[in-house]
Amino acid sequence: MQASPNSSGPLRRRPVQQRSRERFDRILDACAHLLDEVGHTALTTKEVARRAEVPIGTLYQFFPGVDGVLGALAERNLRHFADRLARRVEAERPPSVAAMVDLAIEEYVAMRRAVPGFGVVDFGAVGREDPRSVHLLDGVLENNAAVAERLWFLVGDLLGEGDSDQAAARVRLHVALESADAVLRLAFRRDPEGDPVLIAECKRLLRGYLGG
Repeated sequence: MQASPNSSGPLRRRPVQQRSRERFDRILDACAHLLDEVGHTALTTKEVARRAEVPIGTLYQFFPGVDGVLGALAERNLRHFADRLARRVEAERPPSVAAMVDLAIEEYVAMRRAVPGFGVVDFGAVGREDPRSVHLLDGVLENNAAVAERLWFLVGDLLGEGDSDQAAARVRLHVALESADAVLRLAFRRDPEGDPVLIAECKRLLRGYLGG
């Protein structure tokens, strides 16, 4: 069954019991691996359920359709990214915006290289700009705006230091994410492992913009 026009809504329900959580995670894992094989345009709920070894009815207990699965996967990816970055911040205590930029890009690149499906759906469906896909994380905010809101609690103190206008600092973070998104997509189009020159340029771009 392909995604229908109204299949991008929120989860039908979140798993509570351990068995349900395991099935939920298996569905997301299966989706991630299939994304590497067929991309998001050929993804179907039937194949995700088959690969996850769950009845199709179980999938629809949690998700309204394909975009619901993609949204949950994007949410999990963002949660893992924020957790990884938080651990780096706690361990290394970056003293400047430039150091924070380096940590964030390094963690993103590491996930892009190692996490199944991340090159197709990181925090949104890469290369897919239809109305459903740009709101995978939030019904109102576009994906990068939603990411900026989630990451503000990690980087806000550095970005907003000495700036009485917190709204302006949040806008800068959103613009930085949009810029990094474009450059890093290009880096991974040029090289499956990420073009190191473009990754370095992405760091330089964001250091100059946010640090300035």
